[in-house]
Amino acid sequence: MSVSAAERRLRSQIAAHSSWANTENRSARTAPARAALDAKFLEQAGGDSVRAAHLRKAHFARLALKSAKSRRKAAALTTEAEAAEAELAGGGDHAS
Repeated sequence: MSVSAAERRLRSQIAAHSSWANTENRSARTAPARAALDAKFLEQAGGDSVRAAHLRKAHFARLALKSAKSRRKAAALTTEAEAAEAELAGGGDHAS
């Protein structure tokens, strides 16, 4: 029997939450990933730690901008959906 994408996603979420719940030192668990990201920026900067710091800040600023745009779009879509639902709930009886 095949598992649907939604069920697979739920199983993955359960596993991830269980794993993090059993992690006593989250900082130590994520240290290798943080070190790899810092190494990537340092490599891009040709070994210059000041340039690497600026590359890192630019990267996270881009992520913040993308997040802000996404939140703004979600808010606009929510407003549109609420207006449409209100119009439908009002009966939509606008015939002259």
